[in-house]
Amino acid sequence: MATTPATSPVEAPKPAPKTNRIGLQVLDYRGGKTTLCAGCGHNAISERIIDAFYEMGVQPERVMKLSGIGCSSKTPAYFISRSHSFNSVHGRMPSVATGALLANSTMKALGVSGDGDTASIGMGQFVHLMRRNVPLIYIIEDNGVYGLTKGQFSATADIGSKLKTGVINDLPPIDTCSLAIQLGATFVGRSFSGDKKQLLAMLKAAIAHNGTVVLDVISPCVTFNDHEGSTRSYKYMQEHEEAISEVGFVPHFQEIDVEYDPGTTINVEMHDGSHLRLRKLHEDFDPTNRVAAISALINAHAKDEVLTGIFYVDTKKPSFTEMLNLVDEPLGTLPQERVRPGKAILDEVMQRLM
Repeated sequence: MATTPATSPVEAPKPAPKTNRIGLQVLDYRGGKTTLCAGCGHNAISERIIDAFYEMGVQPERVMKLSGIGCSSKTPAYFISRSHSFNSVHGRMPSVATGALLANSTMKALGVSGDGDTASIGMGQFVHLMRRNVPLIYIIEDNGVYGLTKGQFSATADIGSKLKTGVINDLPPIDTCSLAIQLGATFVGRSFSGDKKQLLAMLKAAIAHNGTVVLDVISPCVTFNDHEGSTRSYKYMQEHEEAISEVGFVPHFQEIDVEYDPGTTINVEMHDGSHLRLRKLHEDFDPTNRVAAISALINAHAKDEVLTGIFYVDTKKPSFTEMLNLVDEPLGTLPQERVRPGKAILDEVMQRLM
């Protein structure tokens, strides 16, 4: 008796992988495998950076990543592997970033630093980066300790914070957010590596900003600073975090269809047409008032609160590259006749000096 051969079931076609507005998958924004401790807050920040650049549709090859030395400064290896990257000397990332941006202002620059790399050996460079308003996203992965040298207190550690060894910190902390606002940064905020929604919205807004962005992200060190008595632990942040605003962000390429509650929501238009939406949780919060922002940080610190959210934003101040009237093309691509003065011009300069 003849039998009909069995037919294999037809497999349903696999859905096409999800892509962003420039046709790339989220895998195109990933980097190498992390070598940091399991549970390190820095890894969570790297994941949010991947999400932010993917969702904003930034071409990976148009990104430059810069860092100094420290656990935090290793993290650029863990995201956007197709971008350009430079790991500089300890504390010297700001000057390298400034030079790179002056040479090619068409790039989107992301600097990753730590509380030691910024607030100790790199403080002098940090100060001058702020006053120049260099168009750079500057992320401080802040865990309050020096993770690579066995967990000593960093300059951002709070008075009264305790090490695993029982040592109590008796020196006042440097608040990098207050300092950045005072010195001239035009986008300043603080977040917590465990707050995915807030950090992602802030990073997306930072990508749309044209000027110096400082994001101080509390990032617990699970090895040296996540114990009882630490003010940089997951538990302490969960118990003491005080959000100054709820942050929402609408990119310029998405339809803006939002209802605003009068008197409770602030809408800030960014340089590229994107909209930063801040719903006020503190009734007197005004993110465009520098003095009020610094006062809010000082008052919160006195009450042992860790304020998070966007403290200050200024979309009107020109960036450093705009102030220098640089051409749009990368300087390294310009022909000699555009960058080398002719004899007549040099003779005129010499005459002025005589």
